Amino acid sequence: MSMMKEFRDFAMRGNVVDMAVGIVIGAAFGKIVSSFVSDVLMPPIGMLLGGVDFSNLSVTLKEAAGEVEAVTLNYGVFIQTVVDFVIIAFAIFMVVRAMNSMKKKEEEKPAAPPAPSKEEVLLTEIRDLLKKP
Repeated sequence: MSMMKEFRDFAMRGNVVDMAVGIVIGAAFGKIVSSFVSDVLMPPIGMLLGGVDFSNLSVTLKEAAGEVEAVTLNYGVFIQTVVDFVIIAFAIFMVVRAMNSMKKKEEEKPAAPPAPSKEEVLLTEIRDLLKKP
């Protein structure tokens, strides 16, 4: 089997394609959540905390000297990234929880009893006929 054919077989398996679609959708979802956090959620939180812009929060470790830039510890960006992660993790938790509850409901449905066979139907009719006076 040639390497190209083997690779094609691998890439076209259902679970690999599903995983690729999930990664693309996840990346897009991550961008949406990042925008939500940085553009919608953090400005009001910063305003409530006295006009703080979280993306600008930092500690200067070494001042700028000449053409050398200052060395800073940007903890505000880290806080924003942590909030992004918490929101994404919670959204994924809710989706997985909903899927698990639907799966559980599907498993709990009792299976319909099988229909009686033709022989059973005929025997039931014969029994009923014999019971009549």
